[in-house]
Amino acid sequence: MKKVFFAPLILAFLVLFILVIIPNKWIENLIPKSRINEAATELNLFMFQGKYVQGKMLESDHYLPMYGSSELARLDQFHPSNYFKENNEGFTPFLIGRGGTESLIHFLNLTEHTSQLKGKKMVFVLSPQWFQPKGADESHFVPNYSTLQGYDLAFNHKIDPKLKKMAIKRLLTYSPVQNDQMLSTLYEAEISNNTSKQREASLLKPFAKVYRGLLEKKDLYYTLAGGFHRHRVISSKVKGKSWTQLEKEANQIGAKDSKNNHFYVTDSQYNKIKQRVPSLKNYKTGATYGKSVEYHDFQLVLDLLKESGAKPLFISVPVNGRWYDYTGFPKAGRTAYYKRIKQQIEAEGFQIADFSGHEYDPYFMKDTIHIGWKGWVYTDQAIQNFYEDNNKALVKAK
Repeated sequence: MKKVFFAPLILAFLVLFILVIIPNKWIENLIPKSRINEAATELNLFMFQGKYVQGKMLESDHYLPMYGSSELARLDQFHPSNYFKENNEGFTPFLIGRGGTESLIHFLNLTEHTSQLKGKKMVFVLSPQWFQPKGADESHFVPNYSTLQGYDLAFNHKIDPKLKKMAIKRLLTYSPVQNDQMLSTLYEAEISNNTSKQREASLLKPFAKVYRGLLEKKDLYYTLAGGFHRHRVISSKVKGKSWTQLEKEANQIGAKDSKNNHFYVTDSQYNKIKQRVPSLKNYKTGATYGKSVEYHDFQLVLDLLKESGAKPLFISVPVNGRWYDYTGFPKAGRTAYYKRIKQQIEAEGFQIADFSGHEYDPYFMKDTIHIGWKGWVYTDQAIQNFYEDNNKALVKAK
């Protein structure tokens, strides 16, 4: 009976051992070449939290990395993934981000690839909602945090040490880092002059490197197994049309899909909050996006991109003005954000597509916070101009 009981355990251990000792290069050779292209629109969490797929993507001139958060999942015919598929401009947008992916998460991700960013064009979609007074909270940070990227930062000697220390101090305020005794010790030793802490970190480093190696292998196996294939509704109706035509069609579709409210929110989204709408009137009185810890986190991203020689275009998405007025969110609290974020970006010499003047533009937003039909048309035009090195990246931005 004991032999029967232990046989599966022994077999499982042997299989695990074999999987661990297989050289990474062997696993990489088994990964289909098509995996990178499939990942461009999958919005796969494993891809965000790993590094192999993004590293391969950055090696190719075929992809234009597009960083953001939940708006990337709002696919319609005007979404960049569809527009540039139907109108071949020589590149494919590669979507990186999901709900709750804010500056610090993007910073960690980008630190993995600093040597690949020199001269690399990319698009970075900013959401005002990131800029809450206390910045990203646990509910947004925890699901998007990558342990692999956290450990890689500990051993990263390529980025500016001052920048690294500032990032580590912020990361140490979040529970996944605090509760990881080995990583938190490495981090604390990095920012401390405490010889005892540094001696402890030195003893832990060999174990941390082994653990990091296991995380890298896990990333490769997930990539080999493949992601999940979302059903993406792709439309050819945007092919070969002028920006004026596309804007007209965006207005028509927006009007058709947003009939049951005066906020220009899609009927389906409004139905989800309809019962709560009366209770939400003026509940945001006194709020502002002009003061937030997030500006510090965002500066880490800007500093890293500048140090790496990247060429980003930032998309400044507005809020839904009618809805924000209804909730009592002061106009001044929004304007402060638009001005501050623009100044912060331009101070580093980067381009920005400033769409803040479209708060009240019908169908620019799809709901209370996410960019919609017309907003994507303007974004597509900005991206195309940017990719073509047209410094008027933002013909329609103002």
